[in-house]
Amino acid sequence: MQYIVQKFGGTSLGKAERMRSVAGIVRDSLEHDRVIVALSAMSSYVKAEGTTSRLIEAADAALNRKDFYRIIDLIEEYHLETARQLIQGPLQAQVVEQIDAELKAMKSFLEAISVIGEISPRSHDVIISTGEKLSALIFTGLLNSTGIDAEYVNLDTLVDKPFAAANHEFYAYTRAGLKKRIELCGHRVPVLTGYFGLVPGGIIHSIGRGYTDLTAALAAAAVGARELQIWKEVDGVFSADPRKVEDAHVLESITPDEAAELTYFGSEVIHPFTMEQVIRANIPIRIKNTLNPAVPGTIVDPNLVETGPSRPATAVTAKRNVTVINIDSNRMLMAYGFMAHVFNVFEKYGIVIDLIATSEVSVSMTVDSDKNLDRAIADLRELGEVTVRRGLAILSLVGRGQKNCVGLAGRMFSELGGENINIEMISQGASEINISCVIEDEHADRALRVIHGALVR
Repeated sequence: MQYIVQKFGGTSLGKAERMRSVAGIVRDSLEHDRVIVALSAMSSYVKAEGTTSRLIEAADAALNRKDFYRIIDLIEEYHLETARQLIQGPLQAQVVEQIDAELKAMKSFLEAISVIGEISPRSHDVIISTGEKLSALIFTGLLNSTGIDAEYVNLDTLVDKPFAAANHEFYAYTRAGLKKRIELCGHRVPVLTGYFGLVPGGIIHSIGRGYTDLTAALAAAAVGARELQIWKEVDGVFSADPRKVEDAHVLESITPDEAAELTYFGSEVIHPFTMEQVIRANIPIRIKNTLNPAVPGTIVDPNLVETGPSRPATAVTAKRNVTVINIDSNRMLMAYGFMAHVFNVFEKYGIVIDLIATSEVSVSMTVDSDKNLDRAIADLRELGEVTVRRGLAILSLVGRGQKNCVGLAGRMFSELGGENINIEMISQGASEINISCVIEDEHADRALRVIHGALVR
């Protein structure tokens, strides 16, 4: 039998009954596949009450010499209650002891931070990684108590030497280490934690809070898995946000490029780093619903590029609360290095640019964060006249068949014009898989419905 890797998100594990359902999914999968499990930290539907959010709160409290003990006690109470509901007999006592040990160690770690008064990126990663250790400990105990041989695999020392960058060498080293750890489990189901040690720049800074997806992808690539499954609380990837568009439907399949565009522009399909690892290994990714496991979900298939039917418009999505910055300058005309100066300002302040459009004497860019924006604007004014517009949204029409569909952009803009929705800025990538435009944020929901109804099939 081949391996599949199953990654479960925090809300899929947030309560005892949810975790029990996830164990049932693993049990059913073992009938026809070998299974590797990767887990996020337990989370409720209120983000601030999730384990990761509480750990971040505790780290901030320790840094500011405030009471972090109360926060850690809440985390311990939450996990101990879950463990006692799910696990009976001697295994329960073992898991309770493990949880207690992890959180005692965390309190000591936070005490040291409180004394020193500073926290490094690696220390921050270690604190946050405690959440997935706790969920993995409980889930491993649950599987073993129900007759499924499972092994808790703590990966926090997997990468045990520094790398200059998260490059090919770094990922090859990580995959090789994962393969060894998984093989050591023998016939048992490996239950992996997400954090895997020394990541250049820190795992949160370099990858973000969704790093457990990347761990699952690396594990899938390491063992040549048949499929990577990302389990959420939705039936798959939709053609539009179903909360905004009534006739939005689940997409049976999409290409990696389409998934990347949809993720970047608001649909939160899957982390791009995750896709890169498994697609390079030619492993499909399936998005499935823990609340409705019988539904096939959406498959992100690398082979669709060559064999799948060409769709001009696969999905439409909107990225909200966007700001447009426009720089007008006669110095830009025929000026070597002008754009480099502009980009250097954004790099200096760590601001990510989404879209960009240029003319002979102006450049317009969209950003979705106000952090350091005022300081960046002050520097940009040295290059020319700067205007800023807030309260906008990026509307993106995604489809791998756009390059073969003459007039699609014109139809999109015509439909928006017919609804009196003004277009502030237009961008189309060279890959011809995405047409994006900037509109007023207040019109975004209506624009989604209009474009979905007219162009998405």
